[in-house]
Amino acid sequence: MAASNIYITEFDRARLEGMIRSARAASDRDYEYLDRLEAELDQAHVVEPRDVRPDVVTMNSQVRLQDTQTGQSEDYVLVFPKDADAGRKQISVLAPMGAALLGASVGQVVEWQVPGGRRAMRVEAVLYQPEAAGDYHL
Repeated sequence: MAASNIYITEFDRARLEGMIRSARAASDRDYEYLDRLEAELDQAHVVEPRDVRPDVVTMNSQVRLQDTQTGQSEDYVLVFPKDADAGRKQISVLAPMGAALLGASVGQVVEWQVPGGRRAMRVEAVLYQPEAAGDYHL
């Protein structure tokens, strides 16, 4: 996804930048997806919560994704790391899948690296987005 397409609130941007710094400090591994997320944040359009389009995946959004290979659809929630729970399909924004989802919009295909290659899913719907619901500080 092109970084210039990301729209984010200042509140979420500040929180994410802090989490990226913490993740880097906790490990000396090279996290390519953190580099990509950081670059996206650097070029993102910072907007007021009311100005985020309702079809964009933001923090704490619930989204329906369709696997481009199998056609199967599943719902996920994009969350901050402390709220991540794979069993409940709550995906951390600092995970490769989460980093790929942030800022994606309905109809867009997002891709990320998995041990067996690349995985691709199409955003079918944003089922809940905090900004659209008026929940500005989740």
